[in-house]
Amino acid sequence: MARFAASIDVAAPVERVWERMTDWPAHARWIPLTSVRVTSARSDGVGATFVAHSGVGMIGFDDPMEVVEWSPPADGLPGYVRVQKHGRVILGWAGFEVAAGPGHGSRVRWTEDVQVAPVLLTRPVGWLIEVGGRFGFDRVLKAMAAEIEGEVR
Repeated sequence: MARFAASIDVAAPVERVWERMTDWPAHARWIPLTSVRVTSARSDGVGATFVAHSGVGMIGFDDPMEVVEWSPPADGLPGYVRVQKHGRVILGWAGFEVAAGPGHGSRVRWTEDVQVAPVLLTRPVGWLIEVGGRFGFDRVLKAMAAEIEGEVR
C-alpha cells in the first residue's frame, strides 16, 4: 500500500472545521476535477456512503467510500473519521482528525493508505503515489482552510 499524510492549521473552531470536512459534497470544491454525491440516506455516522467521481466527462473513475469510523469532536477531544474505499481503481482507506490547534483554531491531519488496481501496480509506483498524494492533499487542505477562514472573518 501507499501511505501519505498531510496536515494544516485552520483559524476556525474545531466544530466548524469538522462540519465542513464531513460535508462530503463540499470536498468537490477543493479537489480539482472531482464531484461527490452521497449514496446513503444519511451522510453522517458509520455506514454512510458516498462516491467521489474524478475526471472529465466520460474519462474518469468512481471512488466509492463507506464511513467505518465516526467520532465527532466532543469535550475537548478530537474528531476522527475513517472511510473504506471500495472502488475498481482505488482501494484502501482514508481518515482525518480534527483537533484543537493554535489559538482558538483547529489542526487537521489527513492520512490515506491506498492501493491502485491492479494492486500489483502499487508496489512499483507506491513512492510516486505517496509523493503525489502528499502534494495533492496539501493543496486540498489549503483550499479547505482558505474557504473556512474566509467565512469566519
